[in-house]
Amino acid sequence: MKVLVINSGSSSLKCTLFRMPEREALAHCVVERIGEDEPAISVEANGATWARPCTASNHEQALDAALGALLESGGDALRSLEEIGAVGHRVVHGGERMSGSAVVTQEVEAVIRDSSVLAPLHNPPNLVGIRAASHTLPAALQVAVFDTAFHRSMPPAAYLYGLPYELYEQRRIRKYGFHGTSHEYVAERAAELLGVPFDRCNLITLHLGNGCSACAVRDGRSVDTSMGMTPLEGLVMGTRCGDIDPALFFLLGNELEIAPGDIYDLLNRRSGLQGLSGKSNDMREIMADAERGDPRARATLEVFCYRVRKYIGAYLAVLGAAHAVVFTAGIGENCPPVRRMACEGLESLGIRLDEDKNEAAVGREALISEDGSPIAVLVVPTDEELKIAVDTYRLSRAP
Repeated sequence: MKVLVINSGSSSLKCTLFRMPEREALAHCVVERIGEDEPAISVEANGATWARPCTASNHEQALDAALGALLESGGDALRSLEEIGAVGHRVVHGGERMSGSAVVTQEVEAVIRDSSVLAPLHNPPNLVGIRAASHTLPAALQVAVFDTAFHRSMPPAAYLYGLPYELYEQRRIRKYGFHGTSHEYVAERAAELLGVPFDRCNLITLHLGNGCSACAVRDGRSVDTSMGMTPLEGLVMGTRCGDIDPALFFLLGNELEIAPGDIYDLLNRRSGLQGLSGKSNDMREIMADAERGDPRARATLEVFCYRVRKYIGAYLAVLGAAHAVVFTAGIGENCPPVRRMACEGLESLGIRLDEDKNEAAVGREALISEDGSPIAVLVVPTDEELKIAVDTYRLSRAP
């Protein structure tokens, strides 16, 4: 059976085709600039890559272009649309009602639509992608896989804010968390590597990319995570500030007379690594500048790693004991200096990094802690598309 995984953005459509249950990725396709001038498509299939202009004035046309390109690629990727038995859709927000992946029904679509107030930039295009796939592939099962679902197991002590309770009751203002598909995937894989049953495994998972989040996993369930009601809370990120004093919003508005929309833009798009360094949101560039002696780049690197280290310590306190700390995503998988700095000073808590193992682990699964370290340290490359495909296939086989 072939499963198509779709990540639908406001002006882009990303597709990955899997053969299941073999978990084999057959092809990858991206349509960009949907509804804009000069939309384009790029495809990786059968060992070849190519790109060209395409027609994509809307998401349905973009999906048609993607499926046409996959059919055209030849080989074993896709010979007929009838081979696609199910479509898995990444959906950012499921609110409080979705605690797992679900077959798309009118009720599930309503949840996605109602949760758009919590994720206005993501849920509407996610829903557009679902409707486009339902029209183009009417015989395929449509499945929604929610970024927030893994964190639905958080207790109230972790997700409630210190605000008037009626704001939670009436407006559902609370922590939701994101990157759940990634955290769940790497947590499951880490448990496999450690030889510990997932439902008895305690982990701290660190998704460090342009967006960053930490997650405390107890007995295979998320019990806390660093992102909040929105993805702005928590770790320092590529362009997001992470945790700050909320009163700064009023200082920026009242004292500096910055408009609310501009403050939102500053905190989300002009802060984090970009704002601190003044140059780039790319950790590779910041590390290179730091190595050349740039004091601002060095300070940026230290702030980033300090925040990660602080969350590791906090989540050890939440869990009481942990089997492992797990690094994933672009920075987590590929930046040994960041991992080293994030773990420095945690030896007394049981985290002992092996320098040689850490330096050798770039873009691959690896155990990078010292032999005998009470808490293992792992690098596990994330694969959110595969996790979506697995959940979609599982639901397609359910009675």
